[in-house]
Amino acid sequence: MPSMRVLVVEDEDVIAEPLVEGLEREGWDVTRVATGAAALERADSADIVLLDVRLPDVDGLTVCRELRTRSRVPVIMVTARGEEVDRVVGLELGADDYVVKPFGLRELVARMRAVLRRVGEESSDAVDALRCGSIEIDLRARRVTVDGQPVEPELTPKEYDVLVALAEEAGTVVPKERLVREVWGTSWYGAAKTVDVHVASLRRKLGDPELIETIRGVGLRLRP
Repeated sequence: MPSMRVLVVEDEDVIAEPLVEGLEREGWDVTRVATGAAALERADSADIVLLDVRLPDVDGLTVCRELRTRSRVPVIMVTARGEEVDRVVGLELGADDYVVKPFGLRELVARMRAVLRRVGEESSDAVDALRCGSIEIDLRARRVTVDGQPVEPELTPKEYDVLVALAEEAGTVVPKERLVREVWGTSWYGAAKTVDVHVASLRRKLGDPELIETIRGVGLRLRP
C-alpha cells in the first residue's frame, strides 16, 4: 500500500512513541497529537485516524461523534477499555473498528489496511446523492431531507448508514445479516436485533412508518 497518512491520537508517550515508530517502519506517514482538540484540527489531513478513548481534554468518543458530523475519514478506536459496552458505544458513534490495548502492531496494521480497503471500495464508484421518492441523501454532507426539509432530529451515524444501505437498493429486500455486516462491520458484537431498533427510530424521524418495510423472515426494503 502506498504511504498513507495516519493520525495517532494518544496522550501517553510510553504508548505513542513505540506505536509511531512501528507504523513508520511499516511505511506509514504518521502524525501524532495528544489531545482531542488537536485531533479535530488535524483529522481532515489524514487518511485514517487511530483514536484513544481517554484523552486529557475531550474524550475520544466525543471526538469521534464530532468527526462524523463533518468527515468520513476512517476512525479506529484504540483504548484499554475492553468491555462490550465501550465497543458498542464507539461503533454506534461511527467508528470503523475498535482495537483493545494491548495489541500487536501486525494486527493493528492489518485492521487499518482492511478499513481503508473497505472505505476505498465504498467510494470507488461514489455518487454525490441518493434519491428515493421524497427522500434525498447528500452523501458528501451526510445530510438527509424529506420533501426538501432537513430531517429533525438528525439521524445518528448508524441510522444514516442503515438508510444509505437501504436506499442504494431501494425496492430490493436487504437481509438484516447483510445490514449488520455492512453497517457495523466484522467487529460488531451485537445481534441483528439492533437493526430493528435503528429502523424503528428511522421510521419516526422520516415521518412515515411505511417507508421502510419489514419482510418477515427475510429482511428490510426501502419503498421505491
